[in-house]
Amino acid sequence: MPAGPKLASFPAIRGSLVFYQVCSAITGVMLLLLVTEMIIKYGFGLELFAGGNAGFLSFQPLDAFGKSTGTGLNLSLGILIAHGWFYVVYLFSCFRVWSLMRWPFWRFLMLAAGGVVPFLSFIMEAIVARDVKHYLVAREDAAAAKKAAADASSPLPEGTV
Repeated sequence: MPAGPKLASFPAIRGSLVFYQVCSAITGVMLLLLVTEMIIKYGFGLELFAGGNAGFLSFQPLDAFGKSTGTGLNLSLGILIAHGWFYVVYLFSCFRVWSLMRWPFWRFLMLAAGGVVPFLSFIMEAIVARDVKHYLVAREDAAAAKKAAADASSPLPEGTV
């Protein structure tokens, strides 16, 4: 079992936790948008477009070969690309928390799965935030108690009353 993180790394852990929480929320929302887009595309044969001939926002049908027939900005494709790129940022945030906390590798795999399994990022974010915060508080309390005990047991230096 690897040793836990050092007290000196706690500020970095707190910062990486906040970054992970933000990335987790954004990735979770993007994944839900992606799943919705895939259902609309493959279930109903439509893609979402902004602008073009059909107006500000419109669903345009796919042709017989599954190609887009709409004009304008293909928001369905944009959602796919945005989620893919932000998943890379999410993985970095997972790696940062995982490495600073010195968790086993299976925990990193669970964190990474949060970006590909719908709703899992929200669940993992709550679990990770709870675990990290409880760990940090417990370690800081233990360190403070140890320091207080050491201070109480040390003799007073000569010349002090």
